Amino acid sequence: MLSKDELLGKGYETATFAAGCFWGVEAVFRKVEGVEFTQVGYTGGNKENPTYKEVCVGNTGHAEAVELLFNPSIVPYGKLLELFWEMHDPTSLNQQGPDIGSQYRSAIFYHSEEQKYKAVASKKQLDQSGRFRNPIVTQIVPAGPFYRAEEYHQQYFEKTGTEGGCILKY
Repeated sequence: MLSKDELLGKGYETATFAAGCFWGVEAVFRKVEGVEFTQVGYTGGNKENPTYKEVCVGNTGHAEAVELLFNPSIVPYGKLLELFWEMHDPTSLNQQGPDIGSQYRSAIFYHSEEQKYKAVASKKQLDQSGRFRNPIVTQIVPAGPFYRAEEYHQQYFEKTGTEGGCILKY
């Protein structure tokens, strides 16, 4: 398997999404053809190298997020956005299912102006579709530092032989 840097050198792109509990978000994206690398971690906050316990307390400003590398010729960014919107409730502020706090917020952390444009357009289209009774509260913000979560969180469902549980199907 190629490293993150090697994949970027081969034309892969980075995407970062927060949609509640990062275990379930990662599990969904790992199944997508064209997604070659995933890692769970923390981003969007104000503390360097936060721990899981610090993020859970809610004082760091970070969201639980998934960073992934994808081949845009196999899976376009727009398809990743579609999956993102489907896997959680983007109208729920700082909560997904039983998980409550800003660390569980809905957010798209864009890595380019093109990603920003596509994310804003897809949010607007979905908001205007009438699919949701409430407005979408998903943040669309520039990607900043991404801090990899502790190793026991990586590919959690694969390691534990469990599945689901923290992806909200509404």
